[in-house]
Amino acid sequence: MKNRNFSKLAVPVGVVGIVLLLVVPVPAFVLDVLIIINILLALVVLLTTMFVKKPLDFSVFPSLLLVATLFRLGLNVASTRLVLGQGYAGDVIAAFGHVAVGGSIIIGAVIFLILVVIQFVVVTKGAERVAEVGARFTLDAMPGKQMAIDADLNAGLITDIQARERRAEVSAEADFYGAMDGASKFVKGDAIAGIVIILINIVGGIAIGMIQNGLSIGDAVSKYTLLTIGDGLVSQIPALLMAVSTGMIVTRSNAEADMGTTASAQLTQSRNALIIAGCAAILMAFIPGMPIIPFVAVGAALLVIAQRIRARAAAAGKQTAEAASVGSDDTTLTTEHLMEQMRVHALEILLAPDLVDIVSDASDDLLARVRALRRKIAMELGIVVPPVRTRDSVELPSSTYVIRIAGVEVGRGVAPAGKVLALGDALDSLPGDITIEPVFGLAGKWVPSEMRHSAEIAGATVIDRVSVVVTHLSAIITSNAARLLTREDVRVLTEGVKQVNPSAVEELVPNLLTLAEVQRVLQGLLVEQIPINDLPRIYEALSLRAKASTEPEGLIESARLALGPALTARYLDEQTLRVIMIDPLLEQSMLEGLRPSELGTQILMDQDNLDAVLTSVRDAVSRVEATGQSAVLVCAPALRPAIRRLVSAQSGGLPVLSYQEVTSANVNIETVGVVRVAESISA
Repeated sequence: MKNRNFSKLAVPVGVVGIVLLLVVPVPAFVLDVLIIINILLALVVLLTTMFVKKPLDFSVFPSLLLVATLFRLGLNVASTRLVLGQGYAGDVIAAFGHVAVGGSIIIGAVIFLILVVIQFVVVTKGAERVAEVGARFTLDAMPGKQMAIDADLNAGLITDIQARERRAEVSAEADFYGAMDGASKFVKGDAIAGIVIILINIVGGIAIGMIQNGLSIGDAVSKYTLLTIGDGLVSQIPALLMAVSTGMIVTRSNAEADMGTTASAQLTQSRNALIIAGCAAILMAFIPGMPIIPFVAVGAALLVIAQRIRARAAAAGKQTAEAASVGSDDTTLTTEHLMEQMRVHALEILLAPDLVDIVSDASDDLLARVRALRRKIAMELGIVVPPVRTRDSVELPSSTYVIRIAGVEVGRGVAPAGKVLALGDALDSLPGDITIEPVFGLAGKWVPSEMRHSAEIAGATVIDRVSVVVTHLSAIITSNAARLLTREDVRVLTEGVKQVNPSAVEELVPNLLTLAEVQRVLQGLLVEQIPINDLPRIYEALSLRAKASTEPEGLIESARLALGPALTARYLDEQTLRVIMIDPLLEQSMLEGLRPSELGTQILMDQDNLDAVLTSVRDAVSRVEATGQSAVLVCAPALRPAIRRLVSAQSGGLPVLSYQEVTSANVNIETVGVVRVAESISA
């Protein structure tokens, strides 16, 4: 606990101490300690940048760089105060001024200038440019990285938790490089400040030595210039280390090992390069005037390393061959591989090779749109659509895509590259390939993308090719929602209901119905595209019905009745429900002909009367559609399942409601048609 509190307070206390350095004089021995800490801190930072595997492992570096720069400037102020005031600033500065440069002002000045040039012109300038470019590229790459994460999530390769972690890492990376872009300016400013401070110290020291202390100009220059150069070297060496650290951290890419391991592995990856370099070094030894021993020693070392690489590569190849041999005999691995290839995916989109670009198009990514579609369907129907697997297939014709459910093709279409789909009547003036829109069967044309504006002016509805694929996929998922609802999905949904309404679940499952029976009921609702979002209400209705009978058709009807107001609301037009009725005499004859079967109740009726009923239904629907309106067919509750099966395939999915479902909602009912068949009445 004490260590944790110390770590928490170390930086704030240190910053306060740096501020005190700017205004409070410090003794020379204290300055020596602080200078040593400054040099070692810069060295530790530099070594840390070499051992981290990726820049985000040292994410505190920009802030640490600012604190270290402020610390170094505080030391400059403290040392300047001692040099000008006492003519002595501690043993460290004196050692750098006399020992490191041999007491020579010229040598010290040259060394200082060289360090400044290296830091300011080479390291700092390069690090600043790399940080700027890295920040811009990282920000530009953020959308692509986010889409790649979404693609992996949609494909089921990662979990939601892993996706959140990756998104957080992408955001942290962008923040880090943005901070480094600003932090690099601190390094540049530090180099400029170092030059200005040393010039001020030299001029101020000579003036103080001659005016206040009565020294000759030679003695003043010798004394204060050496101290100033020592002070400059003490400051510039850690400043150079921090500048190198900045360049090191911004030029690092994400790797699986530290810099030393990565550099060693990559520098020794080419045996031929080492052999050529070794031979060149040996040949250079025989150039007249060249030292033979160093060149020969270096060349021989390179050749030895190259030979070791050859032996290591041979051993690695042998191990790989043995592993492959063992793997080919391992029935477990072979079985897992075959099982993965045999696995049938619930939803799959196959793309022709020339359509693969829509998966990674940053402006309109297919995978991002598919993810949004899964969320939309979950909100509308109450089911979780399984991850959609997307892959290319060389067997498909050009510009073709195929949608599969459980490995079976259920939809096919085209989406030519560089074109958009124009739908409308006035398309004759537009160039392009005539086509039929796959969902609504509308006539259209695939026109070049640059003609989009012209198509819109002509009154056409323009749809991009990704929207065409997603709309087609949405229609297929909606119409096949019952097939996509698995037993495991029902279990997960039931567990979710149990958390908010435990009594409904505990009474129903498994006491009255099994999960399989519940799944069958929910699938029956989805067949008619009835949302199952309100599962607690559905389960309560099933609990009441299951006590009397577990017959599937009756369970489905009881669930529908519980959802009656919601069902009716889907077909309202300004609080009015337009209905097509069945002639009472015809309805009575149907009730008399109602018989149970394995597939549910059916109406026994001769073929002529059956055809007449279907014709009358189609005529009634056509008359309603001619007015631009829509209607539902209503009938007795006992007849509803049988009539729905009878007319659903014949009249474009005409909704069929029972009297109880219609009257359960407080709406206005308008009769817009009646199904009459005189022959069936007499029969």
